Amino acid sequence: MKKEFILALDQGTTSSRAILFNKKGEIENIAQKEFTQIFPRSGWVEHDAQEIWSSQLSVLTEVIAKANIKLDAIKAIGITNQRETTVVWNRKTGEPIHNAIVWQDRRTAAYCHLMEEKGLAKTIQEKTGLLIDAYFSASKINWILKHVKGARKLAEKGELAFGTIDSWLVYNLTNGTKHITDVTNASRTLLFNIHTLTWDQELLDIFEVPASMLPTVCDSSEIYGETSTTLGARPIPIAGIAGDQQAALFGQLCTQKGMAKNTYGTGCFLLMNIGNKPVISTHKLVTTIAWKIGKEVNYALEGSIFIGGAVVQWLRDELGIIKKASDVEQLATTVASTDGVYLVPAFSGLGAPHWNPDARGTLLGLSRGSNDAHIARAALESIAYQTYDILKAMELDAKSKIRELRVDGGATQNSFLMQFQADILKTNVIRPAVTETTAMGAAFLAGLAVGFWKDIDQLQSLWQEERTFIADKKKKYQPLLQEWKRATDTVKFWAEYK
Repeated sequence: MKKEFILALDQGTTSSRAILFNKKGEIENIAQKEFTQIFPRSGWVEHDAQEIWSSQLSVLTEVIAKANIKLDAIKAIGITNQRETTVVWNRKTGEPIHNAIVWQDRRTAAYCHLMEEKGLAKTIQEKTGLLIDAYFSASKINWILKHVKGARKLAEKGELAFGTIDSWLVYNLTNGTKHITDVTNASRTLLFNIHTLTWDQELLDIFEVPASMLPTVCDSSEIYGETSTTLGARPIPIAGIAGDQQAALFGQLCTQKGMAKNTYGTGCFLLMNIGNKPVISTHKLVTTIAWKIGKEVNYALEGSIFIGGAVVQWLRDELGIIKKASDVEQLATTVASTDGVYLVPAFSGLGAPHWNPDARGTLLGLSRGSNDAHIARAALESIAYQTYDILKAMELDAKSKIRELRVDGGATQNSFLMQFQADILKTNVIRPAVTETTAMGAAFLAGLAVGFWKDIDQLQSLWQEERTFIADKKKKYQPLLQEWKRATDTVKFWAEYK
């Protein structure tokens, strides 16, 4: 029987990857290429959009060569991407008019603060589910139109196109014939109404973005077009798109209301499926579109932790108490507890549900007997505590308890952390067999659109757990959680009285 595959393009913040998945949902082959990070000024982060495209094209051809397959073995391409990163290009030449402004970039923070002072926060949150922040795309587009010579005039003449990275890839894959995005990426721009599922004219007016710049918004799983013949004699359908965190939620098959996933990377991204009706957060989380398949839209609550696995890198690189990241578990488990030590890793402020940009990293509860093992354990526990804070806020917003927490990302290999997470949440934590859940989500969405997989029920049969960390509900963790709250309150107090 001839082998067939779905190709996932995973365009991330530091590298572009291409992953081939077979019918069983298994990884057949991977290719990866890093690209340049550009820091023009403090707080500014850019990418060369042409380099992103060339790196993605390079790994696409590399993975096909490594797998030694013909193009007709690939039934569809799915795309997942770093979200919010903004590209503006000339429709006539296909050339970007400025470097891509990355989601991490803070150059428009003062502009966003001005929007808040104008009293626009409530209107914007009610329409988009988002908070006004430089993180999202709208203020980045506004900056490009203001600061690139002649850009505003070209935009008003309909000669400029805006897109997040998914749009930019599809535009190039189809040789400039398709200017589209999907609902998940559109919902991260501050310009898209998540109730009507359309670009919102009032929001466009607020951020001074001409409607002619915007891509057509599509479902997360449908055939958008085909690759141009420049890639090879046989065109391949492009059939699935989702922003990286939504793709990971789908790749973890959190398809039922109340299911949640946490990606433990440098930071952590938590998403909870809240069903087919958006819930606007009252606990400083954001509401986002999880995906749209056919007529059904799923929404999610999302919370971000700025410093997750990065706290382990800090122990290694700045304190020097471990030689490699994997050493932290062994060191942390040489002590039975932190002995009252708490580390709040607010190195770049506190994320959800606190949103305090002035907070800074703080060690509390040190005694003469405190040592490197106590600090290492406190660092790992801080990742779990921050996750606890967000999930409890999600439960309050969603008015429902999480069923279980599905996890992915590098730090999930730390079994002490995963067990501690399960225990303080009093909820089982499940680590999947295939941890490339972001790419898998894009592959699943594309595969559904072309009939490679029949339906979500079939996908559920492919998802496999590697290990379940069962919550020990007899242990009493409330005193530790109260001390953690005291620690974060102290950090916020310090930030307020600077």
